[in-house]
Amino acid sequence: MTGTPRARGRLTELDALRGIGALCVLIFHYSTRFHELFPQAAHVPFSFPGGNYRVLLFFTISGFAIFFTLDRIGTVADFVVNRFARLYPAYLVAMLLTLSIEYLAQATQLLIGPVAILANFTMLQGFAFLPEVDGAYWTLTVEIAFYFCMIAIWKFAGVRRLEPVLGAWLFVRWLYWLWPDMPERIIMLLVLRYTPFFVIGMLAYRVWRGQRTLRQQAPYAALALLSIATIETWDVAVMGCVLLVAFVALIHGHLRFLAVRPLIWLGGISYSFYLIHQHVGFVIMLECAKAGYSPWIGFAAAFLVALLLGTAINRLVERPAGEAILAWWKRRREARRPVPEAAPSQT
Repeated sequence: MTGTPRARGRLTELDALRGIGALCVLIFHYSTRFHELFPQAAHVPFSFPGGNYRVLLFFTISGFAIFFTLDRIGTVADFVVNRFARLYPAYLVAMLLTLSIEYLAQATQLLIGPVAILANFTMLQGFAFLPEVDGAYWTLTVEIAFYFCMIAIWKFAGVRRLEPVLGAWLFVRWLYWLWPDMPERIIMLLVLRYTPFFVIGMLAYRVWRGQRTLRQQAPYAALALLSIATIETWDVAVMGCVLLVAFVALIHGHLRFLAVRPLIWLGGISYSFYLIHQHVGFVIMLECAKAGYSPWIGFAAAFLVALLLGTAINRLVERPAGEAILAWWKRRREARRPVPEAAPSQT
């Protein structure tokens, strides 16, 4: 089955999935992760280990959504500026705000050294094996490596015949499995730990756009699932199957029931929300515990503050700064475009 006209519209269901992922990551961090880091502090009486899988959903969404950028760029510089505008302004503000709150609260267990802080200004700290200002930022290293791989594919191989390249990428992942001593930076740069999940998203997008059929994508989807099953644990393999089924349902319009306003709204602010929620939430829950409040009050207060700060960063920084950078780049590109010479007048 090929893509339909809806492939040219906005998938609100994709925003809803982002919203679900954002909720899962918050619940995981505020329950399971908080208790792991601060076992002495009062905490909510439940755990959410399934939150570990939320990053796999995010990576699959990224595989799908990367073409929203690749399909409208003309140069590598266009891609770099687009990704910088999308990621960096909100990241910078969230990082500085997180640092300020940690220092004000004297949350020494969450603080990192000055060299690591300086490295965090580049967003490349993960490639230098330095700690993040906020532990949630580790996924940005994966995303940046994925961008590197995709712009290399776009530049040197093109995306019209993408699937054989994805198949080769999955075979390289088996090399990583067979070569335990493969250098870590190669593993990071080629995103070998998470390749199949990005691939599932990309395969789904190509069907959604009408560029491929489900039948044509089936062998590559099977290869992605086989890659997961042979390397990962059984629960991750199950999650791979769930994500594949979910994205097939997504592109055929079977997830429209998820497109409710709260989830769509949360998906819209999910990046800023993700950047600010973890350590700031931990500080709030620790302060509530010190004051003797119920851990449920701490949980709710942290959730509310994360929503408010995430919304503020999204509305005041992420959107306007990103739009301003892209507008500046467009003007610069147009100013450098040669003006065609006027045709000589006929006399």
